[in-house]
Amino acid sequence: MAISFIRIDDRIIHGQVVTRWMSERPCDGVVAVDDAAAMNPVLSKVLKSAVPQPLKGFVLTVERAATKWTEIVNSNNNYFLIAKTPETLVTLFEQGADFIKELPKLNVGPMSAREEAQKIGPNVAVTKGEIDAFNRLDQLGMEIEFKLVPDSKGYLWKDIKETIK
Repeated sequence: MAISFIRIDDRIIHGQVVTRWMSERPCDGVVAVDDAAAMNPVLSKVLKSAVPQPLKGFVLTVERAATKWTEIVNSNNNYFLIAKTPETLVTLFEQGADFIKELPKLNVGPMSAREEAQKIGPNVAVTKGEIDAFNRLDQLGMEIEFKLVPDSKGYLWKDIKETIK
């Protein structure tokens, strides 16, 4: 399997992903999908450098990730797919990257408090657009779990979605 872990994390690539999740799942590299990060050479370089050597780090726009999707999933390597927002994953799916077929489980890490975002759990605040995107991913068959690190207590979207305004 080419995609061994899928995560939403507003920090994209950082210490928890690198040190904790990579010790739990097979990983030869990280495919980070975020238009703003991919178009910012400094941020892209910082994110790639957060991936420990000899693993590979890629920071791609949604369009580029969709274009390269067949190559990614047909690779002999195991990749983490990380996006900053659930909307990014919905757009990626709509552009032909069927990551749900590859791995129908989504891990959600931190989504920081922002204007017009409601807190739905520890370290997670979501906007209306993000709620809609999580609902879409849920309808497509993804199991969505909010869990910061492997040994922390998690909770499922299906168990909380009805309580969210």
